[in-house]
Amino acid sequence: MVENRTMRVGLVQMSMSRDPAENLGKAAARVAEAAAAGAEVVCLPELYRSPYFCQKEDAALFDLAEPVPGPSTQALGRAAREAGVVVVAPIFERRAAGLYHNSAVIIDASGEVVGLYRKMHIPDDPAFYEKFYFTPGDLGFRAFDTQKGKIGTLICWDQWYPEGARLTALQGAIVLFYPTAIGWHPHEKAEHGHGQRDAWRTVQRSHAIANGVYVAVVNRVGHEIPPEGGPGLEFWGSSFIADPFGIVVAEASTDREEILVAPVDIGRIEDVRRNWPFLRDRRIDAYAGIERRFLD
Repeated sequence: MVENRTMRVGLVQMSMSRDPAENLGKAAARVAEAAAAGAEVVCLPELYRSPYFCQKEDAALFDLAEPVPGPSTQALGRAAREAGVVVVAPIFERRAAGLYHNSAVIIDASGEVVGLYRKMHIPDDPAFYEKFYFTPGDLGFRAFDTQKGKIGTLICWDQWYPEGARLTALQGAIVLFYPTAIGWHPHEKAEHGHGQRDAWRTVQRSHAIANGVYVAVVNRVGHEIPPEGGPGLEFWGSSFIADPFGIVVAEASTDREEILVAPVDIGRIEDVRRNWPFLRDRRIDAYAGIERRFLD
């Protein structure tokens, strides 16, 4: 029998100040607002406690990192418990001296931490110098049991890799969350901006279709310019939720803060997978080589 149940997902599209404490307080307040709007699982944007600091390489910025448990788990754990919601909290994790990750903490509706994901794919592009700051994840791709259902999370650059989405979905995740910090280089926006945003949107919709799951993507907004100046990055917002057929059921603007809330129909996953049985028809006996860098 098809499970007739819904999970309401909330995405907090926000801008960030230079004050981590201010951003943390704002995030906790937005969690409460999302819960009041009916959300049961709330996801924040990638590295939500600060502006996107990877625009440059600066060892002093490691001071922005926090441990687990730490400020985020304390404040957002309290917010989760008071509102009765699950929170996906993306953080700059200080694991040990000189060892840092771009991570997401899964906080259950009880306020307890039930999981940790460490970003597996780390980019290194102009104004996205993440390899300087982050050690690649070593926990693998994971799905987490919560009071509201089983969810998975990946982070930003992971969005371009079908392998991560597949392995998370194969563990039973109902929703794949993608907390993100992605935007335009201002000098590229006119020529390439539309195509870049469309590719970003398309590849994540394809994860929903190929795996028969919901995908929920939350981005930041605002034009962030480093203190020393420069063109900065214009984050394009556009947070969205796509169903297992790739249909976008809710989408935010490109330029303002929003709380996006939409239902996830668990029965829709079963229905779509019965008609498009991609998991059934996988040739798991024929994929040798996928673990190699290149077949040369």
